Amino acid sequence: MILIGPNRSPYTRRVAITLNIYGMPYEQYPLSGFGDRAAVRAWNPLGRIPALVLDSGETLVDSVAIIDHLDEIHGREHALTPPTGAERRAVLKVAALLMGVCDKGLQSAYERSQKPPEKVHQPWIDDCVAQTANALAAVEEMIQPDARHLLLDRLTQADVAAVVAERFARLVVRVDTDARVPRLAALARTLAEQPAFIVPEHAR
Repeated sequence: MILIGPNRSPYTRRVAITLNIYGMPYEQYPLSGFGDRAAVRAWNPLGRIPALVLDSGETLVDSVAIIDHLDEIHGREHALTPPTGAERRAVLKVAALLMGVCDKGLQSAYERSQKPPEKVHQPWIDDCVAQTANALAAVEEMIQPDARHLLLDRLTQADVAAVVAERFARLVVRVDTDARVPRLAALARTLAEQPAFIVPEHAR
């Protein structure tokens, strides 16, 4: 398999970590959705990352769809997202909140970086940052002190999303996660030290 996108993208990073946890070998082409848009469109007409090229030649787009396929081939009963019921809903909800942190963080960053200064709408940035803070705080309340995992006392897709979102909030949105969400920060840092969570940093 070939993963298209750099790991500075939280969505690509989430897929890369999931592939590692499942022990699925892959190559990675760290193409940017901005700087390499024409090349990315060869796999995804939208020019968005990540995309995953399967061994059959089929290409999957969108991180949620990619992870769903990885769950299927890994085996639903052993997947990071439970197959049915309340546990599945809980993991999907927390993962959605945490990846929503990344969504809102990107929107606020794009507002600053992609518009002329006189057209930047600060109230929109403030609203995105507030939504980010609210989502992080909600997840913080779910975490027990010294917990090894966010939910279900085992590794789930909620943990993967926690590592990705905490890192993104801290480095891109500039949230002081140690001060604002200390349990989430501690859990994410501990998980991030596990081998499967260590992925290459693509600077360009």
